Amino acid sequence: MDERTEQELIRRAKIAKYVELGIDPFGHKFMTNADSAHIKESATGKTAEGLEAADVKVKIAGRIVTVRRMGKASFFHLLDGKGTIQCYMKKDVVGDETYSLFDLADLGDIVGVSGRVMLTHSGEITVRVEKYEHLVKALRPLPEKYHGLVDVEERYRRRYVDLIVNEDARRAALARAKIIRAIQSFMDQRGYVEFETPVLQATLGGAAARPFTTHHNALDRDFYLRIATELPLKRLLVGGFERVYEIGRLFRNEGIDTRHNPEFTTIEAYQAYGDIEDMANLAEELFRTIAQNVAGTTALPWGDKTIDVGKPFRKVKMTALIKEKTGIDFTQNMTFEEAYKLAQERDIHLEKHQMTYGHVINAFFEAFCEKTLEQPTFVYGHPIEISPLAKKSADPRFTERFELFIDGSEYCNAFTELNNPLDQTERFQEQIKAKALGDQEANDVDADFLEALEYGMPPAGGIGIGIDRLAMLMTNNQSIREIILFPTLRNK
Repeated sequence: MDERTEQELIRRAKIAKYVELGIDPFGHKFMTNADSAHIKESATGKTAEGLEAADVKVKIAGRIVTVRRMGKASFFHLLDGKGTIQCYMKKDVVGDETYSLFDLADLGDIVGVSGRVMLTHSGEITVRVEKYEHLVKALRPLPEKYHGLVDVEERYRRRYVDLIVNEDARRAALARAKIIRAIQSFMDQRGYVEFETPVLQATLGGAAARPFTTHHNALDRDFYLRIATELPLKRLLVGGFERVYEIGRLFRNEGIDTRHNPEFTTIEAYQAYGDIEDMANLAEELFRTIAQNVAGTTALPWGDKTIDVGKPFRKVKMTALIKEKTGIDFTQNMTFEEAYKLAQERDIHLEKHQMTYGHVINAFFEAFCEKTLEQPTFVYGHPIEISPLAKKSADPRFTERFELFIDGSEYCNAFTELNNPLDQTERFQEQIKAKALGDQEANDVDADFLEALEYGMPPAGGIGIGIDRLAMLMTNNQSIREIILFPTLRNK
């Protein structure tokens, strides 16, 4: 039994009619000389008489998204890569044969038209069709009434349809592309060089995350899909490059929700002879520049809030925030047992591998502070136990590290980089202990990276920024699935 809908069967039946007319139902090359945006831009402000006198001839191609047939004349809208444009076709202009060909058209079909730009009586910029060509037959109908896919999950599963019928989806996709280009321009202007590093890595490192593991048959060994680009980029600092960055896809075998996708995009950057203050300035300037270039404002709409990236970002120590919210001062001399008792009193649970003073501090921050940070805030001074790649502060319990939080979510992470190979070896050994206690996010010992450090890595500042969340902020999208074109989804 054929499970196709009646509409699909009708469309398939038309294939034979195109073939009878000597027309390939699935197209041929069509040279355009304009697009919908160009036509509208060039015609805006002109009168009907002015357009008539200008006699502007255009060739455009696109998908039919609306049709209004009126006997011997028809209006239809074409959707191309820049938007929609209305077309007007008269039978006595294009001829009986072409008009009959247009009668075979359905919503979703891709066609090419040639004609002159005009204004309708209602003032809409329109192409008066003089030549019409069928290009591609759409065998499935677009969602009813051109309102898009109602089911949100279906929008993500069939993004190709969502992009046809949902202007917001197209706008977000284009904005993301613009953000990437703006970031590259921003970094290039500041003397940073973009490099590419391996996605397959033999050693797990650069972040605290669960990896995806894959097997290389020829070498008969397992590799990880990278969870960070940090360690390869730091090797470039050892090699003599002083400002490096990479925009690339990372992979973390973790949960899926509105702010997390197993594969996502970041920029990581490293500046030789710098520190976290340089990285804070870089981040603040970057966010401000991207906002101005992409959103056109530094006062960004965000749900029912406004996030102001135009003002100086707040800077505050993690321990100061905790004291502000709970009254507990973790900078004082305190044993782990005392700290752990405070956690128990406030129903804060710690895993077996988290039984350290630093993990207690981080748990307090996550429980009482993180979600309260609405406007851009740099949180400084992370405990050493959760910062295996950051340089120690004057108080060796803490590190020269910050995270940028906006409306309770982390947007970037930065260090004054640890370049002491002896200290780094000790940190890796602590990660091995944590892994033995069940920490599935602990790093491996990267012997090659330690060897690189022994050749000497200059003092440096480093930063990682989540591009997906940045794009969410710049486009006022509350779900990461709106700005990742093909997000990972659960099974139906």
